Amino acid sequence: MLKHAIAPAGFFTQVPNEILRHPRLSAAAVRLLTWQLSLPDGSGQPLSETAERAGIKKTAFIRAKRELLAEGYVHEWRRQGEGGRWTTRQLVSNVPLTPEEARAVRDGGQPTAQEPTVGEPAPRAVGRPQEKTEENTPHPPHPLAERGAQALTEVTRGERKLRLAPRDIRALAPLTAEWLVRGATLADLRAALTSDLPPAVRSPAGLTRDRLVRKMPDPAPGPVPRPQPLRACTGGCGRMIRPVADETACRDCRVDAATGTYSCDDVSGAIAATKRGMATIRELLHAGTATT
Repeated sequence: MLKHAIAPAGFFTQVPNEILRHPRLSAAAVRLLTWQLSLPDGSGQPLSETAERAGIKKTAFIRAKRELLAEGYVHEWRRQGEGGRWTTRQLVSNVPLTPEEARAVRDGGQPTAQEPTVGEPAPRAVGRPQEKTEENTPHPPHPLAERGAQALTEVTRGERKLRLAPRDIRALAPLTAEWLVRGATLADLRAALTSDLPPAVRSPAGLTRDRLVRKMPDPAPGPVPRPQPLRACTGGCGRMIRPVADETACRDCRVDAATGTYSCDDVSGAIAATKRGMATIRELLHAGTATT
């Protein structure tokens, strides 16, 4: 595909490719966010007015706003004034922000790093960059890791304290997959990761990793070998045995063969009982022949 693009000399907005290619943002959400980012500082235009000017219908606007809130690009706070009137304050960012980071920006923090002085380290930017999508990943994830990533996304989706960036999910996917290999269910994972969370979580990825490692279930037990079938003892005692390995005679017959002794020391009486049974059968057969 051919492409021709001329960089604008002015009146343009820098939008990260991660927003334009975001796998979970709809077209309406991307348009709403980029339109907001293009507004001059201090414009004060609310999202609803932006949606109206951008031609986004009400239903699409509600869905788009919900997506932006879930991904951390939009934050808002409602409070009641002295006269009882409620007001809403909104924050829009070009990088995903956690609730703590958003409150820091609201209260005077900077969403991006300031221009550093030559020779001095630059301060850390507030927020986290959105990771590349699978479309831009040079090597697809291993199926087992992909299964772990899906499970981790599922169990943490509804817990805002454990909001994980895509890079965190990919990094923690092998540990999560190990849980599944050991027989854990999604309910087990959810209980281990989301129960008894502290009031404030400073590092969702760090807490998740700690719980995945510390609460890792024991390995699943291996398959129990099937017992061998019963077979007649080859030592002549008439018993049925179930071999443990490759033995063909019972323990008593093996001992007799090893010591050169035989059934006179039969403690269990099994051999004597077998002989009496055979003798009884012979007598019955003999009696039947004589009668006829």
